[in-house]
Amino acid sequence: MHGEDFFFRAFVYLAAAVASVPIASRLGLGSVLGYLVAGVAIGPFGLGLVGAEGTDVMHFAEFGVVMMLFLVGLELEPDRLWRMRVPIAGLGGLQVAVTAAALGGVAFAVGLSWQEAIAVGVVGAMSSTAIVLQSLAERGQMGSAAGRSSFAVLLFQDISVIPILAFLPLLATHAPAASAEEHAETWVHGLSPLATAGVVIATVAALVVAGRTLVRPVLRAVAATRLRELFSAAALLMVIGIALLFTRIGLSPALGTFVAGVVLAGSEYRHALESDLEPFKGLLLGLFFISVGASIDFAQVVAAPRAIAGIVFGTMAVKALVLFGLARLFGMGLDQSIVFGTGLSQVGEFAFVLLSFTVGAGILTEATAGPLVASTALTMALAPLLGRFVERVVLPRVGTKTAQTRAPDEIDEVNPVIVAGYGRFGQIVGRLLQAGGVGLTVLEYDADQVEMLRKFGHKVFYGDASRVDLLEAAGAASAKVIVIATDSPGPRLELVHTVREHFPHLTIVARAESRPDAYALIEAGAHHVIRETFDSSLSAGVATLRTLGVRAHRAVRLAQRFREHDEAFVREVAAMDREDSSFRDLVRGRIREVERVLRQDGAAPTGLDDDPWDTTTLRAEFGARRDDDGAGG
Repeated sequence: MHGEDFFFRAFVYLAAAVASVPIASRLGLGSVLGYLVAGVAIGPFGLGLVGAEGTDVMHFAEFGVVMMLFLVGLELEPDRLWRMRVPIAGLGGLQVAVTAAALGGVAFAVGLSWQEAIAVGVVGAMSSTAIVLQSLAERGQMGSAAGRSSFAVLLFQDISVIPILAFLPLLATHAPAASAEEHAETWVHGLSPLATAGVVIATVAALVVAGRTLVRPVLRAVAATRLRELFSAAALLMVIGIALLFTRIGLSPALGTFVAGVVLAGSEYRHALESDLEPFKGLLLGLFFISVGASIDFAQVVAAPRAIAGIVFGTMAVKALVLFGLARLFGMGLDQSIVFGTGLSQVGEFAFVLLSFTVGAGILTEATAGPLVASTALTMALAPLLGRFVERVVLPRVGTKTAQTRAPDEIDEVNPVIVAGYGRFGQIVGRLLQAGGVGLTVLEYDADQVEMLRKFGHKVFYGDASRVDLLEAAGAASAKVIVIATDSPGPRLELVHTVREHFPHLTIVARAESRPDAYALIEAGAHHVIRETFDSSLSAGVATLRTLGVRAHRAVRLAQRFREHDEAFVREVAAMDREDSSFRDLVRGRIREVERVLRQDGAAPTGLDDDPWDTTTLRAEFGARRDDDGAGG
């Protein structure tokens, strides 16, 4: 029967996710809100399919947050993390201190003791790493000023868990509950603060050394077996082991796996680790969000609706105002400050642990902590809705007014080509143009990328290409072409509109990630839209045809014909009404027609070797076609 219960609960969670997330995504609300709504639906105050065991599921699902921090760490090499020390320590430290003081002051004003007020302020200062990073990633804002600052603040919050757990017991006002011992069962329990700090430092140092000297050889040995499942098991073993180690020394397991990810960021197995762990992370994060939705205690809400509403909206308003003020202080533009302030205004998942800890340690009573737990879950549920409201209603009225974190560089040259964005795509374009003797002016908005490129001898100007004044300084009035190679689809589309409005003489060559992205760019007026994987896919197809014995000139010609038909097809579709009910039938018919034409053109004998190129047959074919044209003329 126990096994049946397990399978039934697994079925309920998976069915809730599969049913709710596509609907939420279709409505433009994002997957996070879909998961939260699914949790409410199956929870005790919905269909009642999940009861008290939902708390146990959440403890398991919190491992998704741990795994997410490990994968984030894999994207950050230590030198980049060191460059982020100012926003991490400065902005993150001020956020925790000022927010805790503001919320604590409000709590003290409504009648809590000063010890309880401090505890409430510290708990409320935490934000949800899972919700913020997932929402920013879905909206393509991780690379923005708000995204980078949010990550820095969240990282500082994870680090601050260490002193918070050490400090909170000093605020106890009554005898600790019996359950407090379960929170104290760590290797550092009972040690002096100095000894505890020594154990923490030694553990982190050992993790760094092991990551550089032990983990890589082990992964190399596992990879040599060529068993994908064994490598996945080794990756999970490493993450779970590090999380367990940091839990035993009283630290956040997410912080431990993040450090491990940073240590392995330069490893040759980085991409393999990412690809193996990504599915687990996504599934566990979805389970975590569902558990949060199911854990919302609507009995508390019904019992004291005004008090709960006051806590929820008061907390989010205070945090948003504090964060907005700090963002402006650190030079963020108005739009980015709004995104930053509202994005971190919820209370985070770690508050559940801290509130339980404060009750067990004799700081807060159950009567005080209960409404705070319900309010925490509600702020997390409201966060995605607030983010969508800001994105769709507030930001369009504010406009893009991002302030530079530093002043844009003074541009001292004018060239026929401007390249906006100099990442992996823009660099290939730029190097080819320079090899052909074409002068170009490169604009890049990522300060870290600018510094890195300059170390390798590239001449790159720091600045936001969406600013008309910067384009004018870059010589847009006399340039001939602008290559838009920035990373995010939104800014690319915005830049196309800006160029068409202010510099209509410029030919726009724009990078696209997908067909929908290409449709939008074409509709906006881009002259040449380059899908970033299209040419490499054609090259792979040509290589496959040649391996199968198709003659080189026929394989290349087939690829060229395919390119011509597909590019014409994309422009044809871009002009269509894609919401029309007959759109899919038109597309399917067009695809079949193109395949028929290409099959007729691509029929060729196999087994012939014409490496590197059969120029004789090409000349013969060209001559025959010229004779035919002459006879017909």
